[in-house]
Amino acid sequence: MKKEEVKDEKPSVDKIVYNFHLNEDEEKKLLEAKVKILQEQLRLLKSPPLILAEVKEKINDEEAVVKLENGNQFLVKINLGVGKLEAGDSVFLEQKNLSIVRKTKSKKSFNVEQFVIIEKPDISWKKVGGLDEQIKEIKEVIELPLKKPELFKRVGIQPPKGILLYGPPGTGKTLMAKAVAASTNSTFIEIVASELVQKFIGEGAKLVKELFKLAREKAPSIIFIDELDALAARRIDVGTSGEREVQRTFMQLLAEIDGFKPLSKVKIIGCTNRIDILDPAILRPGRLDRLIEVPLPNEEGRLEILKIHTNKMNLKKVNLKKISKMTKDFSGAELKSVCTEAGYFAIRENREYITEEDFKKAIKKVKKTIEEDESYKAMFG
Repeated sequence: MKKEEVKDEKPSVDKIVYNFHLNEDEEKKLLEAKVKILQEQLRLLKSPPLILAEVKEKINDEEAVVKLENGNQFLVKINLGVGKLEAGDSVFLEQKNLSIVRKTKSKKSFNVEQFVIIEKPDISWKKVGGLDEQIKEIKEVIELPLKKPELFKRVGIQPPKGILLYGPPGTGKTLMAKAVAASTNSTFIEIVASELVQKFIGEGAKLVKELFKLAREKAPSIIFIDELDALAARRIDVGTSGEREVQRTFMQLLAEIDGFKPLSKVKIIGCTNRIDILDPAILRPGRLDRLIEVPLPNEEGRLEILKIHTNKMNLKKVNLKKISKMTKDFSGAELKSVCTEAGYFAIRENREYITEEDFKKAIKKVKKTIEEDESYKAMFG
């Protein structure tokens, strides 16, 4: 007689069923296998959890000082078979006597890659419109030192370690940072400054340290810190623990920037909409000392941006110069929104082409959204 089919690749003992009587030896083997599995499950249930800690100092082959996540430090025993330990290693401790049971592979206090976006952008300078002067400056400060460091050595000058891009939202600051990363074939490490501020004392500073360590490992790289004012706002004498922790993290950021060599393969790009509230310490020479304003595009700039966004659109009798005049005070992001909305108006009428009337409707819709946003800000601050 045939055995019943079992769908699971690794079935439990309870799922192994036979539709015929087993002889005594076969039944004994089946029961032994079931007992073995149950014993293993019981052992796992009885096993106590291990504590993660960091080795601060190795005293000798039998003892070491470890630091727990809550900051407490203990002198503990090292079990046989743990292997070679060094300061900074992460280890697991037995729960009762805190003896070191085994070593983990990672030495990082933080998995910094959970907090950042790491990518190799493919955005070319052709996709950045209306910012010719800003592109020229960012090329001189970021691109040229990464591509031709020997030129600076021959001239005898040191380029800035980083730059600060500031201006209204949606003007292309992030886009330029990604474009320069693509042009230099650099790893683009993006983080929002608020992510660097952690709950417990010292964790934010550790995260900043790991961030710059990651940048060195993946060099050539560009660290892009968005919304820098969330971390580097002007320091004030406020007695709250949260404010003090922000200041500790900020001071660690300053220390890491000071530790860089100007001609290293790591560059820093800060980004903010509120340069007026930044602490002067971050803007002094030797840190983010090149300030590049990214303003709203003028009429010529708006035309360039519209040409970029409509490059693949099926337009019919659309005068982009006229559209650029109608979109005064629009940012690059808002111009992209106009192009998208114009496409939606064509889709709603089941057309495969976009007319000038679609653009006019789109401009009215986006303007209404901007006005509603401004009235909301005026009402609620």
